[in-house]
Amino acid sequence: MPNDPQDQVYQNSLDMQKQLPETARRFPVWYELRHVCAQTGARLGTVHTPHGAFETPAFMPVGTQATVKSMSPEEVKSLGAGIILSNTYHLWMRPGSEIIREAGGLHRFMNWDRAILTDSGGFQVFSLSDLRHINEDGVNFKSHIDGSRHTLTPEKSIEVQNDLGADIIMAFDECIPYPAEQDYAKKSLERTTRWLERCIKANRHPDRQALFGIVQGGMYKHLRRQSAADITAFDLPGYAIGGLSVGEPKELMLEMLEATVPLLPEHKPRYLMGVGTPDYLIEAALRGLDMFDCVLPTRIGRNGTVLTSKGRMIVRDAKYARDFAPIDDTCSCYVCQHYSRAYIRHLIKANEIFGMRLASWHNLHFLLDLMAQVRQAIAHDRLGDFRDAFFETFGYQKT
Repeated sequence: MPNDPQDQVYQNSLDMQKQLPETARRFPVWYELRHVCAQTGARLGTVHTPHGAFETPAFMPVGTQATVKSMSPEEVKSLGAGIILSNTYHLWMRPGSEIIREAGGLHRFMNWDRAILTDSGGFQVFSLSDLRHINEDGVNFKSHIDGSRHTLTPEKSIEVQNDLGADIIMAFDECIPYPAEQDYAKKSLERTTRWLERCIKANRHPDRQALFGIVQGGMYKHLRRQSAADITAFDLPGYAIGGLSVGEPKELMLEMLEATVPLLPEHKPRYLMGVGTPDYLIEAALRGLDMFDCVLPTRIGRNGTVLTSKGRMIVRDAKYARDFAPIDDTCSCYVCQHYSRAYIRHLIKANEIFGMRLASWHNLHFLLDLMAQVRQAIAHDRLGDFRDAFFETFGYQKT
């Protein structure tokens, strides 16, 4: 293993794995629960993968097109990321999963030697709305690139993910919009369960790619509980919660988490899909979730918005034209140590790529550092106090 601080937790993982019960170490990805916060019940853990370990709770930067937008792999690693997410749909459409397979897999293709998770492609396909049709077999859709027709089934999703070679792969599920009728939410979650069984059978590399199942059920507690029971009946290396943070009120999302998380096995990683705002990250970690992803830090960065300890800042606004302070004077990142708000505003207004890079760089650092602070707070049994102090400074209302 490389001599890097983020890999220290993995130095003895092979020896540790040998000491685990057979039920815990038969998967290529496994979870080590290290501490439970006495104040909140939040979990501090380590997820071990074929490409190293990462500490949890963890934020996963999104590399949709086999790149975290505007950032090099070395820069992303320097920020402390132990795992990133790449997108099955986009890489299937372009350049094609067979090309990535021929290159030796996604790790070699993009020169990333740490863990990778690939989503199933389902969220993107279901987001095509008027361009797709759902049936029991899968989803027929038109490519957003050239309008060509394709069918994404559970088997095809797993085939593409096997080609990509990620450490963690996701089952093909139906992510329904908010709001959704209860009858449809029930039919959808049952179809997601049937699709999971097909995904398990289709996985050609269960010895080196860990397949996670996904809990659905819309905004109905009893359906979330049903889905959690159905999905965890399959003995998988990890489980995810999908279909949240899709436009519903924050309070409703937290209700769904509180109804679902206690039903997920404590000795396996728990992944909340598509969450990346600071308040959601903290609230979800407080409720026992381990892994999160979102495009937010790079997306808002490209548009001139940055995250600071005192809240969001639209750095492209005119009032920063002569502001020569760093983005955040409490931040230790490379950007805040070397560049001013005025300079970054100038670059973004001039549509210079470097300005978008700097804003994205800072935002990624902010969220990855936030999760490091969350882990430290859990270790010291004070995540509730940390949440309250952070919300007061950032400007969030306590839920």
